[in-house]
Amino acid sequence: MVDSPAHRNLVVPADASGQRLDSWLVSQLPEISRVRVQQLIEQKKVTVNGSAPKPSLKLHGGEQVVVTGEVELAPLRAFAEDIPLDIVYEDQSMAVVNKPAGMVVHVGSGKDGAGSKGTLVNALLHRFRHLSQVGGEFRPGIVHRLDKETSGLLVVAKTDNAHRKLAQQFSRREVRKTYVALVHGGMKKPQGTVAAPISRDLVRRARMTTRRSDGREAVTRWKLLKEINGPYGKFSLLEVKIETGRTHQIRVHLAALGHPVVGDTLYGAPREISAVTKGVEPPITLARNFLHAAAIQLKKPDENTLLSLEQPLPAELESFLRQIGG
Repeated sequence: MVDSPAHRNLVVPADASGQRLDSWLVSQLPEISRVRVQQLIEQKKVTVNGSAPKPSLKLHGGEQVVVTGEVELAPLRAFAEDIPLDIVYEDQSMAVVNKPAGMVVHVGSGKDGAGSKGTLVNALLHRFRHLSQVGGEFRPGIVHRLDKETSGLLVVAKTDNAHRKLAQQFSRREVRKTYVALVHGGMKKPQGTVAAPISRDLVRRARMTTRRSDGREAVTRWKLLKEINGPYGKFSLLEVKIETGRTHQIRVHLAALGHPVVGDTLYGAPREISAVTKGVEPPITLARNFLHAAAIQLKKPDENTLLSLEQPLPAELESFLRQIGG
């Protein structure tokens, strides 16, 4: 589905004088995104007084603006692949998927999409055929992301219009996301907030850090659900809510508190967990991060009604809790 007008004739009013053409067109064509408007102009599907303009053209009022066609989109680089999906919710414009740990959401733009297999995008293309293309050829339908080793609820847009509305909710911090995390050690208080900017670690590029002053604002709130003190030592089961959506945010913030997420060796968690009393219990491992996107609340883009969804911990995390005595 292509969200762009087929043909429109518009006249620029006097009070739009001084505005950029692309900004004004966004206000006149609310059903499509700013990116699509710019693409229409760049592909010469928009004329101003009979000439093909630039997106930055300053308007004076009285111009005749004609939209002459739809955006011609490049074919998707990602390909459909028959991979089972756990669909928690679906309507005509969006879906919510329960992503398993170990699945990459999409291939990076610097890689060959045709050569990547097993991604969530591949599975989505097979299941739905048509997805929003606002995110680009490597990320059709993807409104937000979960790390590879994080499981849980992830929102997918089927149309460009839905994508735009959902993205607005995320950018305005109107979407409520709740995670469950198991961390090493006992927390000193029952709840808390981490407000520390996050940026790329310049030494270990795969990591993010809170130690640089030029990071992006990030706020994470946590609440202790249960403290576990068993044969493998102390652990804390937390409910986590984020006000921002930075890369690795929960993982890097909890690690900064001195409580890395269990299984998250990138941020200091041990690969193998030994029993407190040596030789009593064999060492155990968790082949993923103990981080699960358990609940989400947002407005449906078509109906503007509230959608609240929850997803319990997957079996491997429940099993790990039993192992450690939780």
